[in-house]
Amino acid sequence: MQMWELVARERIRDTLALYNWSGDAGRIEDLTQTFCPDGKLEVRGTVAAAGRAAIAEFLGGVTVPSADAGVKRIVRHTLTNIRFTELTPERAQVSSYFTVFTEMGLDHYGRYRDVFAPVGQHWLISHRFVSTDWRAPNSTMAAPSSVF
Repeated sequence: MQMWELVARERIRDTLALYNWSGDAGRIEDLTQTFCPDGKLEVRGTVAAAGRAAIAEFLGGVTVPSADAGVKRIVRHTLTNIRFTELTPERAQVSSYFTVFTEMGLDHYGRYRDVFAPVGQHWLISHRFVSTDWRAPNSTMAAPSSVF
């Protein structure tokens, strides 16, 4: 393995972490910075959002909904099994599993299928496809039809 590949893998892992940490904290502006300026977010069952402004608008409604009165809102995405299926100096394809816990416990889980591109010193998401494989009947984040 060459040094550029090790650096690319770690920068991609850092971008993945920033996406989830920012989303969990409701910091949509920070989250959108994990995408290329013309990046695309596609969630199974919804219309794709293209560009950071459209992604912010879409995610602004689902990242940190209010909890019941008197209950502290908690959102924690856990990302596992990060698999690099393609890695060149110009492009990376990465697949991973996510599990989301909220104040009610296990909320939903699914898969990310990402394409990354180098932008300056960073590797950013140029396309993310999200599929939710399961959601709790009382999910506070994943809409019954699909989403995040």
